[in-house]
Amino acid sequence: MIVWVNGTFGAGKTSACRELVELLPGSVLYDPELVGYGLRHILPADRMATVSDFQDLASWRRLVPEVAAALLAEVPGPLVVPMTLLREDYRDEIFGGLAARGLAVHHFVLDPAETILQERIENRDDCPGDPPASARVRAWCREHLPQYRLARRWLSRDAQLVDTEGLTPRQTAEHLAALVKDGVAVCPIVQSADTTGDTVAAAVLLFDDQDRVLLVDPVYKPGWEFPGGVVERGEAPTDAALRETTEELGLRLEPTALRLLAVDWEPRTGPRRGGLRLMYDGGHLDAHARSALRLPAEELRGWRFVTLDEAATLLPPTRLRRLAAALDARVSGELRYLEAGLRAAVGAPTPR
Repeated sequence: MIVWVNGTFGAGKTSACRELVELLPGSVLYDPELVGYGLRHILPADRMATVSDFQDLASWRRLVPEVAAALLAEVPGPLVVPMTLLREDYRDEIFGGLAARGLAVHHFVLDPAETILQERIENRDDCPGDPPASARVRAWCREHLPQYRLARRWLSRDAQLVDTEGLTPRQTAEHLAALVKDGVAVCPIVQSADTTGDTVAAAVLLFDDQDRVLLVDPVYKPGWEFPGGVVERGEAPTDAALRETTEELGLRLEPTALRLLAVDWEPRTGPRRGGLRLMYDGGHLDAHARSALRLPAEELRGWRFVTLDEAATLLPPTRLRRLAAALDARVSGELRYLEAGLRAAVGAPTPR
């Protein structure tokens, strides 16, 4: 189990977490900043020069869940994590990695009034004996307050906000410990098996009356996706497409409503599994069907209809090419076979 204590700089996360580990039996303090410090020593200087925050390193976001899982193999847990996380896509990536490893996350945000935050920042002395360095830290903390104000909009939906005004670090920790026991801050995120094998996945393209295609916004990873999911063991891909459409959107389509448009072989990239990706045409959704869409809160946070140009800002290149090929197949009536989103030559063998 992970107890993630979020909040902007100056909210008192570290002090509260040091107290919290004394209140949660078997708990260990896990500071992902240490992962970032390690990467700064390992990665070449020219790579580090391109980022101002180690959270922008994909390697950091991948390692944080890996290290958490490794630590929980050594200690009973929970892990208490004092870490500011203000980008929703980074939260999706990291918490999705934790969920894939079967690790439940209790997500808290220490949320005192901004006047209190300003006062705490002004009184910080992170570098005793080096006033200029401490001044730079205070300036850096102040610069991040607007980012926290914006992030608070999604954090209020995702986490348990805790007003710490007037509370000592010990009192804050006692309040957090009680909330952990009650389970009110467990992050409702889909959990999938963390397997190394490639997969077969089926997606369904649905359209509005302007022929825009439906995309969904997963909670457990950054970026947008097509409705659909992994084909389960012993399940036909078409059955998987129908099942996922029902589970993700609340739609019940008839098997005859689906038409296969494209098959794409996706290579493995880093920790992301590869395999075959099937794209089906699910037809148009009228106004009534669109109003009846129902998303599982633990898996999807939103949906929207987009043009291909709009999809280019939401999908990674391989998925965008897959969508473009599927839309082309929908018009031409010819099935497309792709590899990494690109058309592959498929034909009869050359006579000998």
